[in-house]
Amino acid sequence: MSTHAALQQALESIEADHASMVNDLQRMIAVDTCFPPGSGYSAFADLMETLVAPLGLQTQRVTVPQALWQTRNGEAYGERINLIARQPGDGEVCSLYFHVDTVPPGDGWTQPPLQLTEVDGQLIGRGTADMKGSVAATLAALRAAQRFNLPLRFCPSLLLCTDEEGGLYPGIRYLAEQQLIEGHILSFNGGAAPRIWAGCFGSVDLKIVVKGRSSHSGEPVDAINAIEQSLPLLNALHSLKQQVQQRAWPMPSPPHYQGAPLISRMTLAAAHGGSKGSTVPAQFEILINRRYAPQEPFEAVMAELRACIDTAMAGSEALSVEHEVIGHLAPVADPTGPHWPRWQAALGVGFGFSAEQFQCYGSSSSSDMGWVQQAGIQEILLGGLIRPQSRIHAADEYTTRSDLVALAQSILAYLAADFAPPAIAAAVPD
Repeated sequence: MSTHAALQQALESIEADHASMVNDLQRMIAVDTCFPPGSGYSAFADLMETLVAPLGLQTQRVTVPQALWQTRNGEAYGERINLIARQPGDGEVCSLYFHVDTVPPGDGWTQPPLQLTEVDGQLIGRGTADMKGSVAATLAALRAAQRFNLPLRFCPSLLLCTDEEGGLYPGIRYLAEQQLIEGHILSFNGGAAPRIWAGCFGSVDLKIVVKGRSSHSGEPVDAINAIEQSLPLLNALHSLKQQVQQRAWPMPSPPHYQGAPLISRMTLAAAHGGSKGSTVPAQFEILINRRYAPQEPFEAVMAELRACIDTAMAGSEALSVEHEVIGHLAPVADPTGPHWPRWQAALGVGFGFSAEQFQCYGSSSSSDMGWVQQAGIQEILLGGLIRPQSRIHAADEYTTRSDLVALAQSILAYLAADFAPPAIAAAVPD
């Protein structure tokens, strides 16, 4: 790997800057940006403006209109403030994407979820790996470039976005549709792995509400039990799940699938109804998650779900059956392009991956990058801090100092003008 002396010094200096990186991460973790409800975005934007000011980045706040993201159930509230932090200049831009929301902490934590705690080399806290740690690594990379006055090949534009964790209208979608994304995009919604991204499935969260009529359970006069009326629907949804999961798709599957194909998926994710034994329940709510391949039109997915609901409830005594999409991420088709070889080489600088280690695969999990593609940006680079053992979306989520340093070094190498990666074979195998 050929690098100029200044770049090599800057890369080495990141290791010595780990205290600042960890301090930045601590401050980010302390701001509660969990979704739902997503009420902490303004406070996080305040913090980020403070952190990027010494780097000379110019900031712009972009708020998603409430009419686009609000759902009837009202579980989301607070301004949807997205922050763009861009280095001034007219050169080619690389937009570095981060979602700033996290899932709620949940149960089972052994350490405070909104406080960064180091235990046995693990930096524990909600969002450390997914994905505030990637923001901290990026700031460390830009500080290193500033310390050594390194010229950059790409002008960095940081996109700090809202509502990736299940929202109806993610912030990156709004930025893309408003044509506020410059250049190509590097998403940190991925892992610390030698991976060439082949795309991912879309995701729909559909909430169904069955309404009946309440009464005393000992004297159920004119009662309509919403839970009991929903039993045919639950059975029909479970039957549809079996059909859906017979559908296999050509997107390359992850190595741990051991050759098994990626399939469509459907999950009965939540069910709520009733309050006490002496009351006939008047309402029953069901949440379905449907993962669909790029080859499945969204309209066809929704039509199949509606037909299942309508058929199952055709003879029901329920007063009403309503459904609402409360979360939607579009699928990502082949996101490879001309910048991938350079990013592969940069990951080799930080994490030590060799060209031979890289594998091309997708996933049936989802990303908000599908909206970016629909707005006309096809190539999406992927990196990040997630590892299988990182416990993202679970208790005691963590990353490590070594991974923070490695990612920061990879980002710096990619952005630096003096980085001269060797020739790499085409990013997508024949």
